[in-house]
Amino acid sequence: MISYRLKSARTKAKLTQEKLGVMAGIDESTARSRVSQYENGTYSPNFDTMCHFARVLNVPECYFYILDDEFAEKVLALYHASKAPAA
Repeated sequence: MISYRLKSARTKAKLTQEKLGVMAGIDESTARSRVSQYENGTYSPNFDTMCHFARVLNVPECYFYILDDEFAEKVLALYHASKAPAA
């Protein structure tokens, strides 16, 4: 997992670490510290947890795993374009 992308997506969504954790199903008593550890790269969440984060943050799951930053941003743009209502 590319840890800085989790923080970037969270701040763009205007969520605190605790709020993101709780919305993703992490117990409220540990949500802030767990998300902080994930964002700092101390620990990596399992894929299921990452899927919950992706759903809450409205990003594709693969966004957190793509190594190339430019490509990751293109995937994110494509993902959001595919979710936009048709004109």
